[in-house]
Amino acid sequence: MDRFDAMQAFVRVVEAGSFTKAAETLHMSKTSVTQLVQQLEARLRVKLLNRTTRKVNVTADGAVYYERVLRLLADMDDAETSLSGASTLPRGRLRVDVPSPLASMILVPALPAFYVRYPDIQIDMGVSDRIVDMIDENVDCVVRGGELTDQSLMARRVGDLQLGVFAAPSYLARVGMPTHPRELEDSHHRIVGFLWARTGKAVPYAMHNHVESLQIKGRYALAVDDGNAYLAAGLAGLGVLWLPKYMSKSFEARGELVPLFENWSLDPMPIYVAFPPNRHISIKLRVFIDWVAELMAQHAPVSDRHDS
Repeated sequence: MDRFDAMQAFVRVVEAGSFTKAAETLHMSKTSVTQLVQQLEARLRVKLLNRTTRKVNVTADGAVYYERVLRLLADMDDAETSLSGASTLPRGRLRVDVPSPLASMILVPALPAFYVRYPDIQIDMGVSDRIVDMIDENVDCVVRGGELTDQSLMARRVGDLQLGVFAAPSYLARVGMPTHPRELEDSHHRIVGFLWARTGKAVPYAMHNHVESLQIKGRYALAVDDGNAYLAAGLAGLGVLWLPKYMSKSFEARGELVPLFENWSLDPMPIYVAFPPNRHISIKLRVFIDWVAELMAQHAPVSDRHDS
């Protein structure tokens, strides 16, 4: 029995609550994972897991052992990267999940420079706007916009997205230029709806100026749950968009999007890097989070009134 493999298998089973899910994330067979955990229990002479047909639960002894092993594996990871020579560079595999526009417009284009600094880090990047089960899917961290609703996660605020309202010239030529946000509630105007992962519904947008504040819901012919598809729908003239400035900038410069209601303001959208509370922040994860923070400082810095 390889004790290191056995401990890794045990940790994943505890976190996933299933031998099948643990095997999938470890790229091993369920039989192999089961045998490793059984061998570990035999070596320790302690029952670590209670197995039923539907669920795997950790025993009291298993919970204590899990906490110790988690720290041990993290210390081993850091110890390997602290050796002299080339090994001083962080290395290993990171599993992250990021919103699709942020990936395509900011993170992925900047990755060549990241790999110059950290050539031995392998990134598995999920690109989505869905809610990720970080434990079941063995994800190290997620980058997300909006206030975090899961208070159990650890998080670092890395940016604030400045928002604006935009429409394509083709939309304005067909429908006309609105002069007040309330006009977007009229029957002839359309917005592009964005279905938020937390609710599966479009939500109103809060706008304000020096004399009034209002919530704009609007009507849509199309609603999507992906940021890149949302942008594409607006560029196709399907409706009015609420966009972060980093997404609209190049399209404004080319005349493909026209800003609306420039004397109105929207509250900035916070950007967080979040990770499970029991997940050790390894050196490779720490440098990735710092790199994301550096990028957001260039494109959407945290407002002065917020902590970073």
